[in-house]
Amino acid sequence: MTQTQPQRGEYFLLQPDTTRGGRGHGVVFENVKKLRTPPRMILRPTKGGFPELSETPRLVYSPDKGDPPQDLEGGISGYWMVSRRLKQVLSQVDPDGFEFVEADYRLSDGTKGPPYYLCDVIRELDALDEVASRLTIEESDEYPAGKFYDLTGGSSLAFRKDAVGDAHVFRTPYSGRLVFCDRRLRDAIFAAGMGETKDSYGVWFTDAADI
Repeated sequence: MTQTQPQRGEYFLLQPDTTRGGRGHGVVFENVKKLRTPPRMILRPTKGGFPELSETPRLVYSPDKGDPPQDLEGGISGYWMVSRRLKQVLSQVDPDGFEFVEADYRLSDGTKGPPYYLCDVIRELDALDEVASRLTIEESDEYPAGKFYDLTGGSSLAFRKDAVGDAHVFRTPYSGRLVFCDRRLRDAIFAAGMGETKDSYGVWFTDAADI
């Protein structure tokens, strides 16, 4: 059988842009303690998606803590924070791959800010071709799924197209919170004016064949 090989330009890591410098976003999840389920320390459940919420998530921008949010921000109690225009692209290209909850986003003076949403990638596919890929695979009962894909130090990933199917975005069971997308989703985000230049508006892509 012909072995899958990593191909540049096919699949990408999709992440908030951590290379842009500055202080990071200054958004505070003001009512997260009311929404999360103890003893869990973040809102996102272990299996992903959103729990039943007793009230709307309230996100408040504090200039003392950082910069205004861009189109994609991470670290919101396990979720992404996405702008309306990014949500529209994600929803149009792969409506079954994401789950969203609209937030009550406020500026520092208490006035309502532009629309933002909490976002989670809810599709999980065991699609990595481990034989064709170059990465470190750590196996241990300490990991929830029994093993972990360690991409540090340089990796080159190949995905089985029969396992990916028509999906444009997915996680794997063994890569933690990392999100992978295909070229169609990346190009759609580019076409909407995000992610293509150094002024990426918070959206960052890394070719999965050359991490």
